[in-house]
Amino acid sequence: MRIAIIGAGASGMAAAIAAAASGLHQVLLFERQARVGRKLLATGNGRCNLSNWHTAPNHYHGSSPDFVLPALEAFPVDLVLEFFQSLGLYTVTEPSGRIYPYSDQANSVVDVLRFALNRQNIELLIGTEIVSVKKQGDVFDLKDQTGTHRQTDRLIVACGGAAGTKLGGGLSGYQLLRSLGHHCTKLHPSLVQLKTETELVKALKGVRANASLRLTLHDSLLATAAGEVQFTDYGISGPAVFDLSRTAATAEGSVLHLDLLPEYPSEDLLSALCIRISRFPFLLADDLLTGILHNRLGRVVVKACGIGLTTPLTELSWDALNTVVALCHDLPLSVTGNMGMDGAQVTAGGAVTMEFYPETLQSRIVPGLYAAGEVLDVDGDCGGFNLQWAWSSGLLAGQIRE
Repeated sequence: MRIAIIGAGASGMAAAIAAAASGLHQVLLFERQARVGRKLLATGNGRCNLSNWHTAPNHYHGSSPDFVLPALEAFPVDLVLEFFQSLGLYTVTEPSGRIYPYSDQANSVVDVLRFALNRQNIELLIGTEIVSVKKQGDVFDLKDQTGTHRQTDRLIVACGGAAGTKLGGGLSGYQLLRSLGHHCTKLHPSLVQLKTETELVKALKGVRANASLRLTLHDSLLATAAGEVQFTDYGISGPAVFDLSRTAATAEGSVLHLDLLPEYPSEDLLSALCIRISRFPFLLADDLLTGILHNRLGRVVVKACGIGLTTPLTELSWDALNTVVALCHDLPLSVTGNMGMDGAQVTAGGAVTMEFYPETLQSRIVPGLYAAGEVLDVDGDCGGFNLQWAWSSGLLAGQIRE
């Protein structure tokens, strides 16, 4: 049997290796870029957070989040790691549950996958973009950008999503599935940097902080997160922000609230500031939060409270100190947008999952058609969950026996 796979990203390569493993099929793997796994090389800041031991359906989103369950049960984290171990990849797990290659380099993951594709019953066609697909009887006719036609018995669409356009993200997978009768949901960027009002953040470019975050809209709580945030000249970034970005992308007018000292109650902070004033009465407001927050962040908080940085600490009123404490625990930033698909790590939305069998990922509309990975309406939280879905869905879709 001839099996064609469109897209040599994470899910596509996994599907190709799984489909070829039985030795019964001839696999055609199409990649429109000049090399395989280009987006994979950029994941985890080049480290490749390839999975997470805490993988579960609650870390996934979409119209039907439970759609991921059969794939995750068929190929859970331990089996995915066995798969990579069989390819010669060593891995390491961080205390958070995130799993990385032992080399700490994404190219190690891409290399072992590339090695595994080098077998007689896999034909890899790089620089080949499939521009149209038609079902003719029991056969799929695939046409590439040069006008060349190829026929195949089964087809797996694993083109990825629209996110990361500079790394090859695009709409081709959705367009091909639509041409075969499938439907797609509205697309939004996810795991993406947020744009905010810049009056506060422009002085904090490059500053990192650990914070608890709340996203609200008209005083209604939309989502929460906690972890590292990074200030930029346009807004805010970091893992904790990424976890909220999916919701923020669909909530115009939302406000991000940062608790910069989530582990320190207000009364403790107020007491610490009073002690500082009594012990160091010669200091200015410029140093009120020194040793508590990043120096630049501390100054921004003080200034945001309407306090001049050259004001002697002994001149600060009780109300002024309480205002500083309150802002440390609730620094509001109005969200004005995000960095779009160019900056996004993953696409929220995609091919409607109800049109596929979750146990096999075969189409309910077109027999012999499968889909895997980000092209489906499945997106995960930050932390390796999206790549785990790519491996699980790719390996499941590649289990074609007839």
